[in-house]
Amino acid sequence: MQDKTSIVVDYINEVKTRCTFNAAAKALGITPQALKKQLGEPRPEISWFVSPTSGEPMRYTDSQKHPELYRTTRIITSEKVLKRNLEL
Repeated sequence: MQDKTSIVVDYINEVKTRCTFNAAAKALGITPQALKKQLGEPRPEISWFVSPTSGEPMRYTDSQKHPELYRTTRIITSEKVLKRNLEL
């Protein structure tokens, strides 16, 4: 499962677009809590995973957020987008 998680993290960093925890977790077939555990400690490359209500990474300081986090207002909210683009 960690390999698929890495694929999603790499993709999100490549497209530099925020993605909700729910969408990523559903695409991987795990719970949002399990995804958060797999991702580990807050750091810029995983700050793209955000809350669906606020569009913000949860419990991140400004220094832990990716510098390009707000380059677009788009947020991936559907697991279908990830499944389609990554062939999961």
